Amino acid sequence: MNKKLISILLLIVLMLSGCSGAKDDLSLSYPFEVITSKDIIEAQIQLANDKVIELELYPEIAPVTVSNFIYLANEGFYDGLIFHRVISGFMIQGGCPNGIGTGGPNHRIKGEFKDNGVNNPLNHTRGVISMARTSNSYDSAGSQFFIMHRDYPSLDGQYAAFGRVTEGMDVVDEIASVMTDSNDKPLEDIVIKTIIIK
Repeated sequence: MNKKLISILLLIVLMLSGCSGAKDDLSLSYPFEVITSKDIIEAQIQLANDKVIELELYPEIAPVTVSNFIYLANEGFYDGLIFHRVISGFMIQGGCPNGIGTGGPNHRIKGEFKDNGVNNPLNHTRGVISMARTSNSYDSAGSQFFIMHRDYPSLDGQYAAFGRVTEGMDVVDEIASVMTDSNDKPLEDIVIKTIIIK
């Protein structure tokens, strides 16, 4: 299979199975205040195996997305969830309460990316964190996020990138290398103990 075809197939897989679980009857009113500060915010994903991924979040680029991520982290929403989709050379995805890519919180957020009318200059390069969404709605992201394992420019302008890994890419690499089933779900759960906002 050539590289272009693989890229197209991976993009389709991300769009189809990266859903937030948001339904059409859910409004875009938020249970959180949108951050107005442009200061970079630090966060930490702590895994159950005591490994850590350090992040910096960019409210200047994606204020709604960052505010949502912080709100969910502070509420303990991510505690005990897993990385349910892992595709080596592409990305690792977590944040689904159902553990299979079909769940999310009881709200959805505005998709902060170019194709949805929002200027977002952050490209999907290795280590960037972005929000998953359903393929048929730009404003369907909820809680599911993915961290890029490799550069993937075909996602630029179509997904809300909102931060990047500053330390712990070795942990991302380790997660990306695990054995998975036919649905890209790790054979052994990779559990998020908690996400801390510093």
